[in-house]
Amino acid sequence: MTRVLVSVRSRAEALTAAAAGAHLIDLKDPAAGALGGLPVETIRDIVAALRTGGVQAPISATIGDVPLDQPDEIDRRIAAVAACGVDLVKVGLRGPLAAPTLERLAAYSAAKIVPVLIADDGVDARLVAHAARLGFAAVMLDTQDKAAGSLFERVAAPELAATREAARTAGIAFGLAGALRLADLPRVVRLAPDFAGFRSAVCAGARNGPLDGERVRELVAMLGHCFAQPETSKSLAALGSCAD
Repeated sequence: MTRVLVSVRSRAEALTAAAAGAHLIDLKDPAAGALGGLPVETIRDIVAALRTGGVQAPISATIGDVPLDQPDEIDRRIAAVAACGVDLVKVGLRGPLAAPTLERLAAYSAAKIVPVLIADDGVDARLVAHAARLGFAAVMLDTQDKAAGSLFERVAAPELAATREAARTAGIAFGLAGALRLADLPRVVRLAPDFAGFRSAVCAGARNGPLDGERVRELVAMLGHCFAQPETSKSLAALGSCAD
């Protein structure tokens, strides 16, 4: 089953997402870009609130949209975010510096860092295999321009499937995000990534609006129901009708 990652920006949203059944809690600021970073004080506060509240779901946090030609700033932010006690640190990669940045990131504990490949202009599946060789436990796809449609509208289905297969062959977990909405759920199920990230689909209004716990709960239930069905075509049809 594809696990649901929900992006949150505050203690209240994190606790709401956890109570609604999100499998992974992702900390970022949706108003500050595709991988907008929260202040480290906020990250630390959210982690403490979740853990003291008994939430055991993995917690990820992004370092923010840092240009890859600023390696020292990337290093500084990774260290600061990791020190907050998160389980995973997300770093966005795009363009010709993506491969050398992957190699630099591997100098850290690669199992704790999740490279996020920005896929507005397509996906280089070779980077997935390269990430696996370097020891990363997971890789993720996302988009920069959230107003241009979801990941499924930006990247062709065969290209996404090839990237997923490259990850499976390499033995690395594969996740995706990128302005995903309920209408994208049938395609998420067909692709069957290890995890899928949501913000737009679970907010009241725009992705910068407040998180809606009931929408999170419904999303988790819909995906769980579909993956539990032995007749995939029938469950996909039902999911599609719910998502429309």
